[in-house]
Amino acid sequence: MKGIVLAGGLGTRLYPLTHVTNKHLLPVYDKPMIFYPIQTLVNAGIKDILIITSGPHVGHYLGVLKNGKELGVAHLEYAYQEKPDGGIADALSLARDFAKNDTMAVILGDNTTDADITQDVMSFTKGAKLFLKEVHDPTRYGVAEFDPQDNSQIIGIEEKPKNPKSNYAVTGLYLYDKTVFDRIKTIKPSERGQLEITDVNNEYIKSKELAWAELKGFWSDAGTFKSLFNANQFWALKEEGKI
Repeated sequence: MKGIVLAGGLGTRLYPLTHVTNKHLLPVYDKPMIFYPIQTLVNAGIKDILIITSGPHVGHYLGVLKNGKELGVAHLEYAYQEKPDGGIADALSLARDFAKNDTMAVILGDNTTDADITQDVMSFTKGAKLFLKEVHDPTRYGVAEFDPQDNSQIIGIEEKPKNPKSNYAVTGLYLYDKTVFDRIKTIKPSERGQLEITDVNNEYIKSKELAWAELKGFWSDAGTFKSLFNANQFWALKEEGKI
């Protein structure tokens, strides 16, 4: 399985911090933010990784990540998304040549988690698998809607809903088969003008090829000042052995 870290965008919600560097290089306790999603992949045995980034600070990654060896990465590549506001699915489409016909684990560059996804990675063969987490502010995320007759089945995902149908957020950690790239080609830009990963996931739902698992342990994005603070606080306490 290949690993793909989506670390594009302009990080406008974190201005003025992101005026000087990419959001995913901001510190989360004692490490750059992007170290955490990379470590999640490496801990699951995925050591062939592509970083997809964009914006004016892309050159900063080379100085921080180098060739990835210090993080346990065997092979590290970079790809550039020309439109930083093109959406997650647009960014993922750039990984086609890298992934070839392999399965892939895709993770957003601002995700920090101590969850172990090794078994999910080892057992995955086809379709898609999403990792969900129950949150108190689901309007910030893609939110899963469950079959009222069978809570194990997702029947739809809604992006940033005003009236969420559940409190289970799509965390930004996904497993996909090679068909994901053909599915991206079938979706159209949203009202935001982006190719939404939610629409891709709904295509898997339509073909009944989407599974899910609850992400165990700590998880937080770091895309707002509040969530960035919460992530810093957790990892500081964890590293100090207080939790």
